[in-house]
Amino acid sequence: MIHQYQLGGYNIVLDICSGAVHAVDEVAYDIIEIFETNSRDEVISKIGEKYSEISKEEIEECYDQIVELKNDGQLFAPDTFEDKAGVLKAKTAGVVKALCLHIAHTCNLNCSYCFASQGNYHGERALMSFETGKRALDFLIENSGTRHNLEVDFFGGEPLMNFDVVKKLVEYARNIEKEKNKNFRFTLTTNGMLIDDDVIDFANREMSNVVLSLDGRKEVHDRFRVDYAGNGSWEKIVPKFQKLVKERGGKNYYMRGTFTHANPDFLEDIKTMLDLGFTELSMEPVVCEPGNPSELTEADLPVVLDQYEKLAELMIEHDKKGTPFTFYHYMIDLEDGPCIYKRISGCGSGTEYMAVTPTGDLYPCHQFVGEEDFKLGDIWNGVNNTSVQQSFAECNVYARPECRDCWAKLYCSGGCAANAYHSTGSVKGVYKYGCELFKKRMECAVMVAVDRAFREEE
Repeated sequence: MIHQYQLGGYNIVLDICSGAVHAVDEVAYDIIEIFETNSRDEVISKIGEKYSEISKEEIEECYDQIVELKNDGQLFAPDTFEDKAGVLKAKTAGVVKALCLHIAHTCNLNCSYCFASQGNYHGERALMSFETGKRALDFLIENSGTRHNLEVDFFGGEPLMNFDVVKKLVEYARNIEKEKNKNFRFTLTTNGMLIDDDVIDFANREMSNVVLSLDGRKEVHDRFRVDYAGNGSWEKIVPKFQKLVKERGGKNYYMRGTFTHANPDFLEDIKTMLDLGFTELSMEPVVCEPGNPSELTEADLPVVLDQYEKLAELMIEHDKKGTPFTFYHYMIDLEDGPCIYKRISGCGSGTEYMAVTPTGDLYPCHQFVGEEDFKLGDIWNGVNNTSVQQSFAECNVYARPECRDCWAKLYCSGGCAANAYHSTGSVKGVYKYGCELFKKRMECAVMVAVDRAFREEE
């Protein structure tokens, strides 16, 4: 399977099953397009008619080079992966490597587009106790097998509303990790309202990553991210974010924005983040219930796809100026990316990754919290809803008929189970709107990678 497209002045050919990426001239691009449906003589004749200025010998040489690439497994490679689809999850069954700790089911902002129902996940507002959090960390250790590196994300609601417990849990983990032969990597996701010098010092010392919620332009951010009095939060949080990032000294962080029907032109928000001095960026399409005024519409789709292309162009411009920045969805490793088992098995939600509520209940991920049918069990007794866990274990690119012939399947690994469920009613469904966004992001990401590779050679 191949995918061909033209973007940024490049003719790009992706060989899906080998992972090879080819940037070719117009003649090779056109030969590849008709290679499998025409004989050698037919291809050479048709290309010769289109490119009369090119000799027959040159076209034949190009054709033979494509044959050589095919013989080397770099073009038109067959899909031989279906029998491997369940191997990784079967091999790691029962092994948990990451938890999303819902340290606070409450929030000091009242964002109308919030998928978590303003932080309480359609339930009662609650804070996780130290005892529950401690047990969650013990549960992770007990179920992590021989894994050394373990991931824990302090999430909410707003986790800084329970900051004392966050600090105590990190201290507990640091005290036992050597004894247990584990290494904890912590992440904090925050809206920034409660950031102070103590938070900055702690986060920059203990957090492997910090995710900071900022929607970009002040008018865009303050449209939704307001307190309970209706006041925007932009003016309060931006200086705090700037101080935290400056003092972070190059350690990982992300400015994470959300774009909605109100700002499909999200590139302007990216530019605002850059102007504020931030260089590690992410803008996510809104996740909300159907019919919500924030929901992205079909009319928004061409605008958003165009924004992704213009974002790629902006990244290249900044590369050339020596002021590069990172966009989360354009981070792609064409040489040492995920192994094929990971590519076809998916994200691991419900199997190797779970969310923990303030009361200790386990869910497949943070986007399923509050959906009682998806409750897996709890941190004291483990997983007892094995049928639901099995449904997540079976999620892979070959479990979805719509994915089989999609060129992006080994990049998206079948997509997000939560988005699939909320749009189709099944974790094995396909969120088609999201597919269109993902495919465009991959085209742009590969194009940026190709451009960087060419400039490195120069």
